[in-house]
Amino acid sequence: MRCEICGKKLVEEPLKIKVDGSIMFTCKECSKFGKIQREAPKPQRPGVSRSSRVTKRIQRPREPTEEVIENYRDIVRQAREKKEWSREELAEKIYEKASVIGRIESGKMVPDLKLAKKIEKLLNVVLIEKTDNDIRDEMGQSKLKGSTIGDIARIKRN
Repeated sequence: MRCEICGKKLVEEPLKIKVDGSIMFTCKECSKFGKIQREAPKPQRPGVSRSSRVTKRIQRPREPTEEVIENYRDIVRQAREKKEWSREELAEKIYEKASVIGRIESGKMVPDLKLAKKIEKLLNVVLIEKTDNDIRDEMGQSKLKGSTIGDIARIKRN
């Protein structure tokens, strides 16, 4: 484990401190930057030593989220033109203003999921894709573990 402030590898038990409302695990040196938090001793089950217990990390299944695809504006415009509808006609059919369709087709507005689903159904196109929104996928597992506050902020040492 590493100190969450300076990033040094901890050889001894980390100290739990509170800095501006955030709980952090730090080395003895960095513990002076916050208030040390004490934990009440946890009741121990008879016959089970603390070191022999293994804690399992439960991973929740990632819930896919829906997102409007990147080239939605071209798809909407081409599908509307293929049906030979004006912006006003399309807007009328989905109970929106023509200016909304114009802003969508020009890329100035990204339709919310409700509006995108209406357009999908009427024009028979695909505008929404399912994505796994997990920060670990975007950042990479190693980057997430390696960053500390010490990487971001400079700490004045006397």
